[in-house]
Amino acid sequence: MSAKGGYHAIFVAFPPRSDPFSPTEYEPTTFKELGIIDPICDACEKLNFTKPTAIQAKAIPEALDGKDVIGLAQTGSGKTAAFSIPILQALWDNPRPLFACILAPTRELSYQIAQQIEALGATIGARCATIVGGMDMMTQAIALSKRPHVIVATPGRLQDHLENTKGFSLRGLKYLVMDEADRLLDLDFGPIIDKLLQNIPKERTTMLFSATMTTKVAKLQRASLRSPVRVEIGTKYSTVSTLHQYYVFMPFAHKDTYLVHLANEQAGHSIIVFTRTVHDAQRLAVMLRLLGFSAIPLHGQLSQTARLGALNKFKSGGRDIMVCTDVAARGLDIPAVDLVINFDIPTHSKDYIHRVGRTARAGRQGRSVTLVTQYDIELLQRIETAIGKRLEEFPGASDRDMVMLLSERVGDAQRAAVREMQETGIGGAGGAGKRKRRQAASLEDERDRDDDVVEAGSYRSKAKSGRGKRKTR
Repeated sequence: MSAKGGYHAIFVAFPPRSDPFSPTEYEPTTFKELGIIDPICDACEKLNFTKPTAIQAKAIPEALDGKDVIGLAQTGSGKTAAFSIPILQALWDNPRPLFACILAPTRELSYQIAQQIEALGATIGARCATIVGGMDMMTQAIALSKRPHVIVATPGRLQDHLENTKGFSLRGLKYLVMDEADRLLDLDFGPIIDKLLQNIPKERTTMLFSATMTTKVAKLQRASLRSPVRVEIGTKYSTVSTLHQYYVFMPFAHKDTYLVHLANEQAGHSIIVFTRTVHDAQRLAVMLRLLGFSAIPLHGQLSQTARLGALNKFKSGGRDIMVCTDVAARGLDIPAVDLVINFDIPTHSKDYIHRVGRTARAGRQGRSVTLVTQYDIELLQRIETAIGKRLEEFPGASDRDMVMLLSERVGDAQRAAVREMQETGIGGAGGAGKRKRRQAASLEDERDRDDDVVEAGSYRSKAKSGRGKRKTR
């Protein structure tokens, strides 16, 4: 890379130097062996981080040396600590405000990252601010005026503050991190990222992390990396060995009935159900609740306060089932998820990897079940090819007669759920006046694109999806 920040030399930066761990490699057993200072080691011990994970052992020493890092590792492998610890150690050596900025594609993931940074940095007094859409701009402006050490943000809201919050600047930034970098560098976020990079110093340390990474030159150039070290643990598309993956084949007309049967058979377990649309997420959550299940929805038409409330209820065990769109597919660490159900099969293989990665985290066991109809055979085959294994049929779900005993009750609950949605106006079912009010309330957040504006694998603008027009600057 040239001294003026040009991109002509970027791709020579990928030496094949960081292969996945092999049994013969030295594996550090403590964070102290990686060169981490005692206060941060103490924080790791309090968080029960007993030893560095593979991605941490590979990435932390490189980041401590001040190198740009591209980290690729399976979901649940400890990527957040892999970039947080080097930032906090550098902050200890050179304490200054607005030291690091961490970008994430969704609001929930931003809050989760901020919580872990605050926990890891508690022993050194690190201050962190979370800047995301859906929350009060003035409150966030006050938090920024207090000059925190680390900012965790979604790109759209951060750009809003750079343009509209007096006195706020990132000209002194030393570290930039993109978590779930493949999503942040895609074409939808791309223009905002380009604007952000114009307001950030060229001389900085940059780290990109994800469970699935694209290596297209143009996308990496946007991040203006300088001779980055590629740290890869596992294959490009892989799931953890502790995850047991299944499918259930059924007629499309009976998907709801099969879902209720699965929920009934797995009663008492913690379950995440992924849908493709906001409408289905809301409808299924209401239907399950009417059938006596402890279910809660999570999607982009809820207010940010309601979304965080739903996530916290599920994390704390107050709800057994969370029905959500892909807004919850990336990065969220919910320790006790027993089962992930793909109600709608994902249209992209990497989305499947992120979804099922909500279970079997940090070495724990987990299961996933994908509902497959007569229209989904090709998508299932693509996923099996991408992950390099065939899914097994879920035991106990092949007894069609047993499943169909539930059809009458499920049909009644379906009709009641549709009526309730028409009354509330949530999920796109009626309620024109409430929908207009939601559009007006969401105008300020148009550039904070959530993952549930993905329909059948293609990104739609929120203007076309009934959530207002994009702002123009």
